[in-house]
Amino acid sequence: MPTAPFSKTSRRGWLQFGLCMTGILVISLGLRFWGLGRFNSLVFDEVYYAKFASAFLKREIVFTGHPPLSTYIVAFGIWLGDSWWNNLQPKNDLAGLMLSPLSYRWLNAFTGAFIPLLVGAIAYLLTYRRRYALIAALLIAADGLFLVESRYALNNIYLISLGLWGHIFLLLSLRASAGRRWLCLVLAGIGLGGAAAIKWNGLGFLLGAGSIWLLSWLVAFVQVIWPSLAAVHSSGQRIPQRSPLQNLTQLKLGHAVVAFGVVPALTYYASWLPYMQVDGTESSFWQLQGQTLDYHERVGGITAHPYCSRWYSWPLMIRPVAYFYQTVQAGAVPSPTDPALQPLSNAAAIYDVHAMGNPPLWWFSTLAVLLLSSLLLQPLWRVVTVMRHRPVSGSASPIYLWAVVYLLVNWAANFLPWVRVTRCLFIYHYMESLVFATLLLALLIDRWFEGNPRQRRTALLILGAILLGFIFWMPFYLGLPLSAEGLQIRRWLPSWI
Repeated sequence: MPTAPFSKTSRRGWLQFGLCMTGILVISLGLRFWGLGRFNSLVFDEVYYAKFASAFLKREIVFTGHPPLSTYIVAFGIWLGDSWWNNLQPKNDLAGLMLSPLSYRWLNAFTGAFIPLLVGAIAYLLTYRRRYALIAALLIAADGLFLVESRYALNNIYLISLGLWGHIFLLLSLRASAGRRWLCLVLAGIGLGGAAAIKWNGLGFLLGAGSIWLLSWLVAFVQVIWPSLAAVHSSGQRIPQRSPLQNLTQLKLGHAVVAFGVVPALTYYASWLPYMQVDGTESSFWQLQGQTLDYHERVGGITAHPYCSRWYSWPLMIRPVAYFYQTVQAGAVPSPTDPALQPLSNAAAIYDVHAMGNPPLWWFSTLAVLLLSSLLLQPLWRVVTVMRHRPVSGSASPIYLWAVVYLLVNWAANFLPWVRVTRCLFIYHYMESLVFATLLLALLIDRWFEGNPRQRRTALLILGAILLGFIFWMPFYLGLPLSAEGLQIRRWLPSWI
């Protein structure tokens, strides 16, 4: 660790760090719960997930096209939330039960508020840098798509939370004793398998974890052949020079089989057991997998839905999705079924919930991916120069280089498999990759704060632009009333409709 664990300076630093992370959590909770029941209806895919969960509570099965874990989670939220908000008005029976919207949304909001802390934990476990962890948590807390997805009964938030938990326990296993390492790896496998039990694209987290493990062994093999490649050149930074990821070779084949194979597979299989108990058709596990695959093969192509988008458009946020849109004319009397929908003073009010990210965050994070991808050319050049017996010049510190490799591998593992998918896709399929792109951007910003005055100003300008963008597009994220002019100035691209 950079400082003594019990020094006064360390205690003060950890106290400040804890207060800042608590502040991010409190703000995240506030934004997710503020006006959570505003729309007394089913918003976007709530018409599926809230209905699936309500049916399950009635011991009825509706085939979802996805593994059933999110159905159980939303059902649990409805069961618990209905006891809290049973007397709260207004209610609706659109999901099959007479419920307040808070009943089927609160658990999503609560879970989503903790994602910035999970992202911050990964940042810290990669580098041991508290400032990097704070920046990463702040950036993901300032994303609009994560905020929107957290405020409705959807399932992407659960997928990402479980995937991040899997990676956190994987990183913790690298610092654990031999006995505790097995426990961490089992918990990592449960998280990675749980992500796939929400949606099949949750397998991207598992692919990323397995790929970085294989890569660590490949690097170790190359360094055995060319020992000079293992030399560490000091970069003068006040951070540990050895990356925790260099300890991945502590995980042998047996560890990998358990963490990346057996436990995720058992977790995925177990997620179907309640479904199969309630299912009256007595379909086998493998029959259900075939039905799920058949569902996705039958989903139409890019023209199947007006908000379908190509995979390569996601990093630039070309085509966000309108989740809710309604105009309340001036002078209109609020509906008794949804009294929150009111006109502005002497003007029509437009309520538009757009599943769009924070544009500065998405665009800067995409630039960070491109910029830091070039860093991977450096170790390749080292291999070439050593093989040619040339002197090796100074290079990036191992802790920084390994963090970049880990984040890029996981970004690619969650993004590149979509290249071959021909069915209709939506921008929210980029959310898993966005986590790692945001971590890359936060890593750059943290490094720039250690640099010259120009770099520090750049870091502050980027942070400022992201926070201002979050505030500016906030009405789209929270479904706040806008005038026609206010709506138009926030539509920067023609495709943002």
